[in-house]
Amino acid sequence: MTTARAYAATSATDPLTPTTIERRPVGPHDVLIDIAYSGICHSDISTVRGDWGPAAYPLVPGHEIVGTVAEIGSAVTLHKVGDRVGVGCMVNSCRECANCLAGQQNYCLNGATYTYGSTDRDGTTTQGGYATQIVVVDDFVVRVPDSIPFDAAAPLLCAGVTTYAPLAHWNAGPGKKVAIVGMGGLGHMAVKFAHAMGAEVAVLSQTLSKKDDGLRLGADHYYATNDESTFADLSNTFDLIINTISAPIDTWSYLSLLTFDGTMVNLGAPAEPLPVSVFALMGNRRSLAASAIGSIAETQEMLDFCGEHGIAADIELIDAADVNAAYERVLKSDVRYRFVIDAATI
Repeated sequence: MTTARAYAATSATDPLTPTTIERRPVGPHDVLIDIAYSGICHSDISTVRGDWGPAAYPLVPGHEIVGTVAEIGSAVTLHKVGDRVGVGCMVNSCRECANCLAGQQNYCLNGATYTYGSTDRDGTTTQGGYATQIVVVDDFVVRVPDSIPFDAAAPLLCAGVTTYAPLAHWNAGPGKKVAIVGMGGLGHMAVKFAHAMGAEVAVLSQTLSKKDDGLRLGADHYYATNDESTFADLSNTFDLIINTISAPIDTWSYLSLLTFDGTMVNLGAPAEPLPVSVFALMGNRRSLAASAIGSIAETQEMLDFCGEHGIAADIELIDAADVNAAYERVLKSDVRYRFVIDAATI
């Protein structure tokens, strides 16, 4: 067993505190990673505070992990000691269902094993990346290109692939008009990806407070949704809308912005159901869809795309002792645009 230092939630209401956890011994197909950086995702907060249901405490969050391979199992061929690697939202899946066999582990019909809060193959609860080390099965570990700054690579393992996968799947590119709803941790990555793919990119945000950032990151247009004229002016405009926010929205208004055969894809996961009018879909043969993170192959494809196009997350690097203050700032949308914990401070 490997003893790792970590920060854990002990209840839905208490602050995260320092602790130690035991990582399993390195098996034949395992990789031991010395964690360098771990991003803070809004879903970390939702999970530890019980927004999506009861959590098993103590719980170490974190599924935006980058680090260096410290040890490999006897059967590992994909990675070697010293490699720059990453771990995202999953650390295993059933490997037997139709979706897993098709390489879509994130849609495992028997439930993927998530990086924290899941039941692992040995019956223990998985513990995430707010820690100094982690052990992960080799084919759920991805390579991080040398050209990506290591700290700014961490959010790519969730925020990155979560936005890249639907943009790639729905063919964002030249000749397509893409709208990004929200300019937060996911939204700022979606802008970068859609721009690099060659699409015409618009941001739909509540206000114009982040307009300069949006245009700097690659948006061609930036609109305030609190302006009543926005929805009327942009009616029947976009081929694809990527909704990154985890709060209820007026779906009718946003669907009205889609052109013929356009699609709105929801990435955020609000606790409340979203009301949908069939008439809003019928009007222009529109589609409403959702997308969940990305497969291991999509994650590697995204990282390689970032390496080729010079893309990384915009981050605020923090010490582990500041994690609780960072949580409060995330809830206030007071971060540009992702907090990353320096694991050396844990």
